[in-house]
Amino acid sequence: MTTKSTATGPRVAYVNARLLDPASNLDQPGGLLTDGESIADFGPHVTPSAYPADAEMVDCDGYCLAPGLVDIRVQLREPGEEHKGTLASAGRAATAGGITSMVCLPNTHPVIDDMSVVEFVARRARLLGLTKVYPYAAVTKGLEGNSLAEIGMLAEAGAVAFTDGVKSVASARVMRQALQYARTFDVLIVEHAEEPTLAAGGAMNAGEVATRLGLVGIPREAEVIIVERDIHLVRLTGGRLHFAHLSTTAAIDAVRLAKRGGLAVTCDTAPPYFAMNENAIGDYRTFAKLSPPLRAEEDRLAVIEGLLDGTIDAIASDHAPEDEDAKRLPFAQAAFGGIGLETLLSVSLELHHNGHLPLLDVLRLITCNPANLMGLPAGRLAKGARADLTLFDPDRAWQVREHELYSKSKNTPFDYRPVQGRVLMTVVDGRRVFALRG
Repeated sequence: MTTKSTATGPRVAYVNARLLDPASNLDQPGGLLTDGESIADFGPHVTPSAYPADAEMVDCDGYCLAPGLVDIRVQLREPGEEHKGTLASAGRAATAGGITSMVCLPNTHPVIDDMSVVEFVARRARLLGLTKVYPYAAVTKGLEGNSLAEIGMLAEAGAVAFTDGVKSVASARVMRQALQYARTFDVLIVEHAEEPTLAAGGAMNAGEVATRLGLVGIPREAEVIIVERDIHLVRLTGGRLHFAHLSTTAAIDAVRLAKRGGLAVTCDTAPPYFAMNENAIGDYRTFAKLSPPLRAEEDRLAVIEGLLDGTIDAIASDHAPEDEDAKRLPFAQAAFGGIGLETLLSVSLELHHNGHLPLLDVLRLITCNPANLMGLPAGRLAKGARADLTLFDPDRAWQVREHELYSKSKNTPFDYRPVQGRVLMTVVDGRRVFALRG
């Protein structure tokens, strides 16, 4: 990958690329021209011998040039828990992972249930100039599950959807109200599907492995109970609902059936749930303690099947940074969660390298599909669109090593995992914000 500047103008020509755009099924050699913050042109006619004289040339050496990735489930930890992560550290990690747009959960301190906090997150992200950040707002005040937040006002302030983050809305009455109220403003409710009383005290997936390790299990039924309850509430209210990070066969089957019935129900999953199973916990490996927990092998295969048949609409990183003090504890006491921004592309590409999905279909799950779900102006190559791009080598092998990651917290469940696919460059609004060292 080489660059050649012919002038000081704001235009850049990315040439000798494999252009990939899942939204239009584009996969062809060519180049792309940016003009300031926007895409000016792209296609096979943008070549080393035919680009504007006032543009800087970047030779992509045949690597893949695609829309920047869109991650719809990220915990930033700022404001309130900056010792775990900040907007700046998440921005650096995201750009290293090819992510140019991400949606952050509202479980900050203070909670994003007030217009001033929505505006703070958006303003701070703009000032940093790294990955674009769009906030979720809370469904209920203080994430306490009792009374609804001001959904209409928060949507007007810039919240793209509404969720109680790592908590389910436990009350069916409150969830019914939320779906009815959200329908008035045509906004999406996002649910973490886990029945809290059934999951209480659990540390990992219930089953033989939990019994052998002497750990309290979280039954898979905790997920499907909330999924099936909420599907009935969607049918009752006509609202729109999205389930985050589904991990079980039964829950995916329930969503599949709801979609066949024409209900406005969507869902996503995260890389650990199709790339790992409960055996990854090994001898009490706390970096593999996630929420929802890693499940049995049959569930992992069901997640892959859900991705193949379109039941699962998107893949999100489920980035949940935790500091060393929260993870270096006995397994039962350790915090749930793993980081995932820098491994989203590489682990998702396992679906391609293992023969499950074509490359464009994998990219669709982490670009245009999540952008469409959240109504974001991202995830596609189009003339006049923002120049948010990622250049990557789909075949470059590397090993995930926690100490080499940009994330402030290092709790990756994929530590020491060999993967294929590496981000070489990330562009946000026409600016190169990341380039791989070496």
